[in-house]
Amino acid sequence: MTPRWLAGFVPLAVLGTVAAAQPAPLRFDPGRLGRIDAAMRDYVDRGQIAGAVTLILQHGRVVHQGAWGWADREAGRQMTGDAIFRIASQTKAITSVAVMMLVEEGKIGLGDPVSRWLPTFATTTVATASDTGRVIVPARRRITIRDLLTHTAGISYGTSPVVAPLYQAKGLGPAAGFGWYTADKAEPICETMERLGTLPFVAQPGEAYVYGYNTDILGCVVERASGVPLDRFFETRIFQPLGMTDTHFFLPPDKAGRLAAVYRPGQGGLVRADTGARGQGHYLTGPRISFAGGAGLVSTARDYGRFLQMLLGGGRLGSVRILSPTTVRLMTSNLVGTLFSSDGLGFGLGFQVAERPGAGASPQAVGSFGWGGAYQTNYSVDPANDAVFVLMTQHLPGAELDIRGRFIALAYQALVPAAVGSRP
Repeated sequence: MTPRWLAGFVPLAVLGTVAAAQPAPLRFDPGRLGRIDAAMRDYVDRGQIAGAVTLILQHGRVVHQGAWGWADREAGRQMTGDAIFRIASQTKAITSVAVMMLVEEGKIGLGDPVSRWLPTFATTTVATASDTGRVIVPARRRITIRDLLTHTAGISYGTSPVVAPLYQAKGLGPAAGFGWYTADKAEPICETMERLGTLPFVAQPGEAYVYGYNTDILGCVVERASGVPLDRFFETRIFQPLGMTDTHFFLPPDKAGRLAAVYRPGQGGLVRADTGARGQGHYLTGPRISFAGGAGLVSTARDYGRFLQMLLGGGRLGSVRILSPTTVRLMTSNLVGTLFSSDGLGFGLGFQVAERPGAGASPQAVGSFGWGGAYQTNYSVDPANDAVFVLMTQHLPGAELDIRGRFIALAYQALVPAAVGSRP
């Protein structure tokens, strides 16, 4: 029986995207999948996490699902499969898809300068440290949409010492939570990003992989290229068509009781994080004005699984097509050479990509792509095995947890040939 919290996740075979009359056989050994359950319970029992939700799909069908521990330990609210999580940088995948939808419509070009939509980016600068202090020089070329999608624009989160004081003064970097946080700002994201364009960046365009505000800038580009606010674009063009009913920038009041609390390590064990930008955040009580394409969304395992299943389907989920297969292949190909990693991992238009077995010390299959969020959420899409993996938990950025890598490792050890009934 399909659990209530997965109601609406229609199997792809039913949706008609699997050509064969009989659904493809599942290849995950149920006994071995039980090791995920044991590991998650152990994380909770040892006080490393308060709670978690996991979801694995293969051929569009649920292979594994689980909810462990507490959504809010202090309130005595147990974790449930429909719990809502702050997904932080998992927002970037959705914004990247929105950009590519507009590329397909001819409204944006990958080679377009971002200054076409944000004028302050027409003459950007780069800061470097020297023996005499900070040196600021002009950028050697204009930043493009492709630079932003691949994180090769030289734009950081403004927390490094060479630029942090300048960003702090403009309400960014150290003044924005952990650098990327804007949910408490009472101004539209485009105002914030226009101000960012007046600040120096930390590398020349195209010369380094630098993780930062790139996708927040792209969220503003989506707004200006489409003519509608980012939250409305997401809702009407992505969330509603895909049946993502619990994904929002700011949570509706009637869903407040499903938001998982954030925790952090403290004296004597795990403690509830403080309120504010470096804790629980403003997703319930904030100004509800800043729609940050880089880290602003909340979502559920079910909703995010539907979004990933669309990507696994070459841009299609059932009868709904969001992108073309050609676009998805481009987005999930390594476009930066070794700028991202020398360990077999590449980076495409919004996604990390595994290019060889064992890339990044992970068992994921070649061609797998994914990313994660600052609150320890994670996802991976595996075209070779027609599978999707989602992990949701809520812990402050920087927590020393191995849960993301452990989840993927435990998922892959359960992946066996269809004809073999392996014992756990």
